[in-house]
Amino acid sequence: MPLAPPEMKADLVYLVQAASLHAHLFRITLTIAAPTAQQTVSLPVWIPGSYLVREFAKNLQRLKASQHGKSCAIIQQDKCTWQIDCIEGAPLTLHYEVYALDNSVRTAWLDAARGFFNGTSLFLRVHGQEALPHHVQVLPVAQQPAWELATGLAPVKVNARGFGLYAAANYDELVDCPVEMGAFWRAEFTACGLPHQLVVAGALASFDKDRLIADTKKICETEITFWHGHQAKSKTAAKHTPHKRYVFMLNAVDEGFGGLEHRNSTALICGRRDLPRMGEAKTSDGYTTLLGLISHEYFHTWNVKQLRPAQMARYDYTQENYTELLWFFEGFTSYYDDLLLLRAGLIDDASYLKLLSKIINQVMQTPGRLIQSVAQASMDAWVKYYRQDENTPNATVSYYTKGSLVALCLDLSLRDNKSPKGSVTLDDVMRALWQRCQGGPMQEADLLAVLLALTGRSWRKEIKAWVHGTAELPLRELLTAQDLVIHDDEAQMAQRLGLRAVDAASGVQIKTVLRSSAAEQAGLAAGDEWLGVEVGTRGQGGSWRLQKLEDLKNLLGTEKRLTALISRDKRLLRLPLSMPAKGVTWRLTAPAHRKTGQWPEA
Repeated sequence: MPLAPPEMKADLVYLVQAASLHAHLFRITLTIAAPTAQQTVSLPVWIPGSYLVREFAKNLQRLKASQHGKSCAIIQQDKCTWQIDCIEGAPLTLHYEVYALDNSVRTAWLDAARGFFNGTSLFLRVHGQEALPHHVQVLPVAQQPAWELATGLAPVKVNARGFGLYAAANYDELVDCPVEMGAFWRAEFTACGLPHQLVVAGALASFDKDRLIADTKKICETEITFWHGHQAKSKTAAKHTPHKRYVFMLNAVDEGFGGLEHRNSTALICGRRDLPRMGEAKTSDGYTTLLGLISHEYFHTWNVKQLRPAQMARYDYTQENYTELLWFFEGFTSYYDDLLLLRAGLIDDASYLKLLSKIINQVMQTPGRLIQSVAQASMDAWVKYYRQDENTPNATVSYYTKGSLVALCLDLSLRDNKSPKGSVTLDDVMRALWQRCQGGPMQEADLLAVLLALTGRSWRKEIKAWVHGTAELPLRELLTAQDLVIHDDEAQMAQRLGLRAVDAASGVQIKTVLRSSAAEQAGLAAGDEWLGVEVGTRGQGGSWRLQKLEDLKNLLGTEKRLTALISRDKRLLRLPLSMPAKGVTWRLTAPAHRKTGQWPEA
């Protein structure tokens, strides 16, 4: 099969072939029509949206180059960059393979059941030619004739199963459109007149396809309307949205969860048990979480793929791209993902407030919130959020969760603000930012300018305190002003002691000891195996085997002191521990008179 139809003259053409399903190898042929002398090529070290240097070049092998049918010498300049000893102008061909066995949304996967790849894992960047049109041709998989292909790339000449030639306006677009291959389930629907496609791989036969399609459509219509208002309902909606078609790629696995946004598509992963099942009308917690993920990644179509940090107006694929604004782009998106499920009618007030309570408790149970601001967390994402260890909760805060609470505080403060310009909500702020930045790069100054313009007053004090400071957010004050009831429920044993642990047959496995907690004061440490307890100061309450942390309630009764029997590095330790006060977790409820779907009130 030719690299491109004879009538097409492409400057850069990638030919992708599933070379070996069992060896998990893609084979790529890159033809550069007009290379420079000593042409340089490189593979990205990270993928936008996932802020970690992942070193994709580690999976590239057997790189060869030829020109006029003769081999060209290749000089490796660093971990991911190569210089080709070629002459200028004459077509240059590169051949290489990529190992693909990462079943996540970030890299590439290939086996006998499924193929998937992001362009950042497969496509070498041709230096100096990034702005030129790029084409990619994906060959059908001979060993799997039933396989189909789905992608957000623009088709040029493809067969009925989706294999063939695709076009991208430039390198950025090429690597921002992942490709899914396999015997997946596929469906199409329209949202506000725009075509959408949903493909699901790995689902069980009991999967309720119609429900997932209907619910996903509601999410899309709600979010298009959120951003574009009455324009979303017109026949010209496509003139206003940043995408003209959209593809959801969902991989259902035994255990897994996550998503990665792209300009007109998203790659998702979920547990099979989280999918809706035929004959079950009730919405499970797992399915609600999946809908929240779909909502989150679709919202990113506007908020991060278009409206993006000014520092990432152009991606640098060779190194970290720093910004202090992930609290806005990820945190505000996290605020809206569940809120828009409520507005779409997919969850009720009680379910929404349950989700909100969970986020509040997650932040309140993170000592690092008093150490690190969300602006600092954004900058540190490359070395802290994406490289978590046993001390992460003590030293950092999530820009997702605290960022979403900053959005909540700002939204409720705006609604309560007595502005001479009338009622303002965070919805108005987001749409005004879209207009001000023309759906492009933004800075924190843009947010402050929009807030001033809409309300007639400065919000620098709030942003400084909530975003750049580490003091507690005014959650209780703002939530009670919304007529919500805050219940202080008794904390679970792990939260009471200041532990994050896993129950196991051999004993309680301690993963994290929180700062200034009773567990820390007793000397417990991450990696300890908690085997048993001696109840009372001298063990007068007996010695007991411990397999579940919650069993401590029954073992202790009214006793406040115990000795923890710990295994650490095969040594047995006896650590005296004083039980702290019961502690509380938040639980939000709405008054009976509140109409469903009306929170927060305008």
